[in-house]
Amino acid sequence: MSEPIPFSSALRERSAGAHSGSESAGFMSDLMKGEGTRDDYVALVAQHWFIYEALESTAARMKADPIAAGFISDRLTRLPALEADLEFLLGPDWRERIEPLPTTQRYVDRINQVGATWPGGFVAHHYTRYLGDLSGGQFIGKLMARRFGFDTNGIGFYLFNDIADPKAFKDTYREQLDATPWAQDEQERVIDEVLLAYRFNTELFEDLARAKESQVA
Repeated sequence: MSEPIPFSSALRERSAGAHSGSESAGFMSDLMKGEGTRDDYVALVAQHWFIYEALESTAARMKADPIAAGFISDRLTRLPALEADLEFLLGPDWRERIEPLPTTQRYVDRINQVGATWPGGFVAHHYTRYLGDLSGGQFIGKLMARRFGFDTNGIGFYLFNDIADPKAFKDTYREQLDATPWAQDEQERVIDEVLLAYRFNTELFEDLARAKESQVA
């Protein structure tokens, strides 16, 4: 009888298609290929602020949960870096100049919902965002720095100065996923929530593309 596949492996395999689909969405694809503008990048950073404000606010509440608490680390915190990036990119009045797009608002509402009621759902969104930031996000940050002439200002979101070895951090995170005492039906719910998170990301890129088109029209 074959050994059961570790939960982290099942999660990665089941979400691989959604992950690649999100990355290839037109807006993000253009940005990665050098066809996007600085304004496009700024628009993405602005939407990230709303997402991470929700995620890190719920993390503060989830620290009381014995399972969720194990995934929460101050070394992952992105909100101060995002705020510094926005001040650099937009100026000191950046808060008055940004607003959530429709998908971002639905994404934020979902994070707030599961962050108040469901530890597994919180972990699903936590995993999707932060492990992505420590993986493909590292390449994106370097690409944006080259593309727009940034040093560290403007791409602080992608710089995890307190994590010396991202791979080791991700390996430990996945070991924690495998060690969670979730039954199979709860694991399935978590996987479904990760797929929902990827769908939000894809739809956000579609929103950003539509917003850009409306400005050009």
